[in-house]
Amino acid sequence: MERRPIVRIDQEKCDGCGLCVPSCAEGAIQIVDGKAQLLADRFCDGLGACLGECPQGALVIEDREAEPFVGPAPGAGGHHPPAASEPEAFVCPGSRMQQFQPREAPAGGPSALGHWPIKLRLVQPKSPFFKDAALLVAADCAPFAAGDFHARYLQGKALVCGCPKFDDVEAHTAKLTEILKQNNIQEISIVNMEVPCCFGLVQIVRQALLAAGKEVPVTICTLGASGQLTQQQKIKGK
Repeated sequence: MERRPIVRIDQEKCDGCGLCVPSCAEGAIQIVDGKAQLLADRFCDGLGACLGECPQGALVIEDREAEPFVGPAPGAGGHHPPAASEPEAFVCPGSRMQQFQPREAPAGGPSALGHWPIKLRLVQPKSPFFKDAALLVAADCAPFAAGDFHARYLQGKALVCGCPKFDDVEAHTAKLTEILKQNNIQEISIVNMEVPCCFGLVQIVRQALLAAGKEVPVTICTLGASGQLTQQQKIKGK
């Protein structure tokens, strides 16, 4: 153990938004049971790159006794050989292999999709389907996880979708900002997956609302990998 700067997460202030997760290049922060958690002291470099991303002010740097910094967590853009006393190597929840017992698909029905294209990088901000619309911002994986995606989430909404892990987040934020500026969006629904990188969708929406100077009701629906709704919350739309 050694005394050094390290991140502390106030669990009472943390609302589980996940905005700190992608900002931690070391992979030291993950969402566990709806709250941000430090995976292990040894993966935190104590530099505080995550602090500015927390809207609740739940992250602070404190000077205390902690394990020496060893480098990024396994699966977080770097790797270090595990010590003999280390637990099983961490695997990013978004890449962990899972298998589910197939469930009977809901009865087929007409598609609820009302326009094309749907990829955020392809839509035009002044498209007529955005006028006075309820907007759905969905992760690319969500429709495959939720068998009733059309009936439960898409019905009556204009859709844009993308992946914050592989897409250009800055470009997506800029495009969504223009959509909000040029249209009277009534409400926003976000459907993301319960993996750390997917909380980037929430960050994109928040930053776009701030840049556009708009106040719009926002509902976040987070799905587990097998399609179950694990969390639903409303956030301030600016």
